[in-house]
Amino acid sequence: MKSQTSLPMKRSSSMVEFPTSPQPAVGEEITHYAHSQHPLTELTLPELFTCSGCKEFGAGKRFACQQCDFQLHEFCAVSPPLLKNHPLHGQHQLVFHSKPRPAKGGISWPRCDVCGKSTKGFTFRCRACSFQMHPCCAMLSTEINFPIHPHPLKLLPAFNTSSGANMGVNCGECNKRRSGRMYRCTVCEYHLHAVCAKPLINGLGPNGIPTPEKPSALGTAARLASQVVIEFIGGLIEGFGEGMGEVIVQSIARGRCISRRRIRE
Repeated sequence: MKSQTSLPMKRSSSMVEFPTSPQPAVGEEITHYAHSQHPLTELTLPELFTCSGCKEFGAGKRFACQQCDFQLHEFCAVSPPLLKNHPLHGQHQLVFHSKPRPAKGGISWPRCDVCGKSTKGFTFRCRACSFQMHPCCAMLSTEINFPIHPHPLKLLPAFNTSSGANMGVNCGECNKRRSGRMYRCTVCEYHLHAVCAKPLINGLGPNGIPTPEKPSALGTAARLASQVVIEFIGGLIEGFGEGMGEVIVQSIARGRCISRRRIRE
């Protein structure tokens, strides 16, 4: 377990630099407690990967196992045990956790208070309140420079990410409205979601990789429901015999055809 030493933060124009112990040389192997059975080697590859620590996408620099598929973002591999005076939550200390808070009802994962996305792995969490954020979000600063916009962007005051307080403003990058923190241009009315700024940090932006779209919860639920129905009918066929099962399937199909005919009429 990492020692609980309080460390200050360094700031740059676009990201926060984690205060860490001396960095390994390029290509050097390290041993990480989250994957102690094999060493991890620092690599820089352009391909997309899913971090085994925070469960988010990444590209470019990483620490990877040469014997299995375990890979970590660089910032996940060197995350300090404690953050003090972080610019996104300076009022309390933030403690690094390798395991997320449990999903509510086993379905809905807690959300990051910066980007508004689910937290399914490594997180920094506050002991004094419910604040939490991904390691990638902890690399964001209060002011950033976004490549496609000529002016600096400043982070707007925090709102409750679950309330959707920022959802009334369109993002200049994705042209959508969503929960989570938001940046605003210091000169014009350009707005940017914090989640849309994350490709600057996780390597997707520099490697020209668009953030993959994940399936919606509604679509996933529909697929699960279809699978349940198919398995149910399969069970009926096994239980009643093929002849009876075929009659049930044909009846269902005939009922659908009648319903469609009535709708057309």
